[in-house]
Amino acid sequence: MKCESLLAGKQHTILDRWFDLIVETYPAESRPFLENKKDRFDNPVAYEFRQGIGGIVEALVHGMGSDILIEHLDRIISIRAIQDLSPSKAVAFIFLLKTAIRKDLQQEISAKGISEELLELESRIDGLALLCFDIYMKRREKLYEIRANEAKTRVSGLLRMTGLLSDLEKEPVQVG
Repeated sequence: MKCESLLAGKQHTILDRWFDLIVETYPAESRPFLENKKDRFDNPVAYEFRQGIGGIVEALVHGMGSDILIEHLDRIISIRAIQDLSPSKAVAFIFLLKTAIRKDLQQEISAKGISEELLELESRIDGLALLCFDIYMKRREKLYEIRANEAKTRVSGLLRMTGLLSDLEKEPVQVG
């Protein structure tokens, strides 16, 4: 496909543009941190974003399966899920890929008449948004489960400290 080969040729500029568009979705005070530190240990969020988007584009270029895509989408969604973003904001980053592709391939799209292929690629990106939403929901469910377990543990500890739990354990529960 012409579109994928053009995408592969400009992969690095598209990735840089996409990353910049994702960074713009964050508050102004957070942006310098995300933009300036690329080291895995200095800035694990930016590192995971870069690895995730790189894998997504690589999978689109080479037609890799959904398991690979899910793995790379999960790198980003798992972070965005704990940032208390709304579901729409958490998955919106995937649509920014279309913007990055259009801006970087604009001349080639016009000159080589690959608009139909671009529409097909954009439809695949739209499908990724659905995968993103599924991943987001699984991550949020896990987060709520962790929070509920932490609350249970805290309440249980408080009851033990006050001696109420031992009293409750000693009393037989009568049903009916």
